[in-house]
Amino acid sequence: MSDFTMRIDGREVPAARGQTILEVAGNAGIEIPTLCHHEQLEPHGGCRLCIVELDFGEWTRLVVSCVYQAKPDLEVRTRSGKVDKLRKIILELLLAHAPDSELLKELAAEYGANRTRFEQEPSFCVHCGLCVRYCAEVKGAHAVGFIDRGVRKEIAFLPEIAKEVCEDCKECFPLCPTSYAQAAYVLMDALSTR
Repeated sequence: MSDFTMRIDGREVPAARGQTILEVAGNAGIEIPTLCHHEQLEPHGGCRLCIVELDFGEWTRLVVSCVYQAKPDLEVRTRSGKVDKLRKIILELLLAHAPDSELLKELAAEYGANRTRFEQEPSFCVHCGLCVRYCAEVKGAHAVGFIDRGVRKEIAFLPEIAKEVCEDCKECFPLCPTSYAQAAYVLMDALSTR
């Protein structure tokens, strides 16, 4: 049931109060790329790939569609020169950390991103937070978390908890756009059994 309509890429689409632009677009079959979004998790807005352009006539505004609430008569562009340029730069930065991610390579091809524009510093984690948030919000286990901060930030499994819950779960593995979560778990397991 819709409460109002808005326009996305020139199409009139139904929307309901409380929905985000990303949800409204998805319901209308309009694809917006994202790395950190999952329907079971609270919107996060961390990856910024779902950025869209709002048109207010004389001016425009860029917003993150997974956290921006849909409003009546909103005019949204999911692809524009500004949007595509920003997504391209974001992808180039992410590829510097996860150059072998199949998802990132596919998106890079779509947006014309240069996979080697920025110096390669492979950490293989793009800090989308899906594994951390899923483990906390859906499973309530808190077996994986972020350690450190800034450029040294990374995810790590907490051996005391992970040994108890992860072996039978591993639901975060397929969520990871780079397969880093699985590698981090295997490393934690190997180190903790020494």
